[in-house]
Amino acid sequence: MYKTSFENLRNYIESQEYKGWDPYDGLNSKFFQSIPFVKNSRLMRLIWIQAFKKSPINFRGLTRVEKDYNPKGLGLFLSGYCKLYRFDRTQEVRSRIHFLSEKLLKMQSKGWSGSCWGYNFDWQARAFFQPKGTPSVVVTTYAGCALLDAYEILGDEKLLETAIRIKDFILKDLNRTYDGNGDFCFSYSPLDQTQVFNASLLGSRMLSRIYHYTQEEEVLNCAKQSVRYCIKHQNSDGSWSYGTLPYHRWIDNFHTGFNLEALSDYRRYSKDSSFDRQIKLGLDYYLANFFADDGTPKYYNNSVYPIDIHCPAQLPITLSSLNVFEENRELVGRVLKWTISNLQDQSGYFYFQLGKRGKNKIPYIRWAQAWMFLSLSNYLVETIKIPEYEKENYDNELAG
Repeated sequence: MYKTSFENLRNYIESQEYKGWDPYDGLNSKFFQSIPFVKNSRLMRLIWIQAFKKSPINFRGLTRVEKDYNPKGLGLFLSGYCKLYRFDRTQEVRSRIHFLSEKLLKMQSKGWSGSCWGYNFDWQARAFFQPKGTPSVVVTTYAGCALLDAYEILGDEKLLETAIRIKDFILKDLNRTYDGNGDFCFSYSPLDQTQVFNASLLGSRMLSRIYHYTQEEEVLNCAKQSVRYCIKHQNSDGSWSYGTLPYHRWIDNFHTGFNLEALSDYRRYSKDSSFDRQIKLGLDYYLANFFADDGTPKYYNNSVYPIDIHCPAQLPITLSSLNVFEENRELVGRVLKWTISNLQDQSGYFYFQLGKRGKNKIPYIRWAQAWMFLSLSNYLVETIKIPEYEKENYDNELAG
């Protein structure tokens, strides 16, 4: 069931050549951009982008929003193919890894201190406005980690060099909010001052992976300061709110998963085990509060709907990262079975959301397809029995 689901999804994304729409790409509308007094209004931008995100009817063709490459989506696809290469070491997979790596290199945002990436659309949020291409720590980390995944397979030094230069973007261009002890939260982008925990932890995740190669103490110290800041904001039950602003106080499924995955990678690459207790507390909360017995993934800690494809997608990724997949394999199976049965189209792609009144079936390339591709790749790596001699040969390839 899972391998068939994966192959159907893979056929779909390859037929689309990794291009597609995004829940937040409404401002790419050529119609919207043709009306000056509308496109320059913060309120109108917010209304327009939210209408596109929430509508189950896809108006993108009518308003001339074209399918496009999304750098974060490309990073997720690239990491997924790198996972796939663990059990399908064919030239076909290597060629996909090479193509996506080269595409990411070409899509870097220019004019900043280091390597970085942003979304392929203007984005109006309640807290800030991000013009198209504005680099964020979130997009940059997924792109950077994917380039390192590809480097460990292809051995192309320019992939490593580009990823290492991300440290200059994170350390020099992002803003910092300090607490009284000198620890800090990285901003989402150079243009805002928000404190969003998963964004700051992704910065720590990226810095720790860079530290693994460079052994620079400044890089490690900054990663740890950001982790400490976010750990201090963990609730006593193990949960995190999305951020510190009054309208960022919700607790949801996939951002909790992001936090745990980032902390896991920080621990792995920094060799710092001082936050083990908090990671365990967060994992226990995550498993106890976001998945029903029948496999239904909840969006919030206190509400099921809307059921978002991000929620089930993140589960195998988080558990694999934390090395607790096998002991939770039954749960993962239930959740993925529910997801495939309820959210996968016959043509292979996954739907965006399931609400109380029905499904939003728009085939978003980053939000749904890229995440489920990486999710199912993780699942298959964890469940396909790779012969030991193949594992050894693969590890030798990485060492070389």
